[in-house]
Order: sequence, then C-alpha cells, then structure tokens
Amino acid sequence: MKTSIYTVLRQIRVFFISYLCILLPCLIIKLLFTKSQIYFTVNSWHFDFGDVFFAWYTHMGDGLTCVIITLLLLLFNYRWGFLMGTSYAVTSILAQVLKFMFDAPRPIIYFKDQVSRMYLVKGVEMLETHSFPSGHSISAFSTAVILTYITPKKSWGILFLGAAFLVAYSRVYLSEHFFEDVTVGSAVGVFVTIFWITWIEGKAFLHSKKWNDGLLPRKRRND
Repeated sequence: MKTSIYTVLRQIRVFFISYLCILLPCLIIKLLFTKSQIYFTVNSWHFDFGDVFFAWYTHMGDGLTCVIITLLLLLFNYRWGFLMGTSYAVTSILAQVLKFMFDAPRPIIYFKDQVSRMYLVKGVEMLETHSFPSGHSISAFSTAVILTYITPKKSWGILFLGAAFLVAYSRVYLSEHFFEDVTVGSAVGVFVTIFWITWIEGKAFLHSKKWNDGLLPRKRRND
C-alpha cells in the first residue's frame, strides 16, 4: 500500500495551510530583525499570569506528554499509538542530533553580559546549552500533525496548531530558547513528521484489522 505526500497533506490541509500562514511571517521577522532585538522584544512582554501559565504549559512539549498521549491512543487504536510513538521517537532522535551538532548557547549564556536586562521567571531552571533547535517545539508540532492526521474532525487541526504554538512561545517567554530555535523546531516537527507518515503509512501491516483495534475491547468502547 503506497501513501503519497499529497495524500497526507490533504488529510492535514487545514492544519498545514494555517501553519504556513504562521511560518511565513516568522521568516519575515527573522529577516528584518536581529536575534537580540527579537529576544528582548518578546522578553519585555511579561505578566503575572503568563509567568504561571507558561511555566506550567511548557511541559506540554515534554517527552512524557508524548508518551502519555501514545498510551492513550493505544487504548483505542494500535495504529494511532504506533504513529504517535514512532513519530516522537524519530523527531526526538533528530532533535538531539541537531542539538549536539550545533551546540548553541541558550539565552542565559548568550546574553551573560546583559543578564540585568533579562526578565527571568522565578522558579524556572535556566538551561545553558544545546539551544538550537527547540526540542519542545519539535515534539509539540510533531504531535499536532499526528493528532490532526488521525482525527476524523480535521477542523481540530487549528486547535492542535494553537496548542503547539503556545508550547513554542512558552520556550521563548521563559528564556529557554531563541525565536530561531522554536521556528526551526516547529518546521522540523511538521515536515519530518509528514515525511515519516508518508513512509510508514505505506506499510501494509498498519492497515490490517488487528492494528486498527485497541487495548480496550471494541464492545466496551461502544457502550
């Protein structure tokens, strides 16, 4: 069974078109402003609720969140859980390879001579290395692609995109990453996952009756 990129993009078109409408302005911003200008502009937009909310919400991009989503999907459909779990594994490995390849400093080190200008959220541990790209952003956007792909209600792709966007924004808000880190991270998460789905969905075994059952008995799920 062969799956084309066109087929995958058609399934997630609401999400993908909306994502491109966000990505393009981000690329324009990067061309017009420096890393320092973008960072300190975003860093100046802080408020009490944001400090609490983003310190909590940023964990939606953690690996543990992806594992929990994978386990929940396995309850209903092995194929869904497999797609989620393998996509997380592939993008996470790639994220680590890129992080160690670029070995870029995080804001707290990059601006070590300007720390007095930085607004740092209390209680958040400041990481120092492997800034580029943002692993949280990669995981969040990869998850959003998978969830959009498997859900019958494709309009939910907008909600999944918004959820992923907030994870990416939280990384800059908390001074854990730069704008460039989360922008590239989002692109890696989206495009690598699209290519992964295209390849793995071409495997016939995933479309067998067995793989479209779940851990929960079908009768119980219909009750």
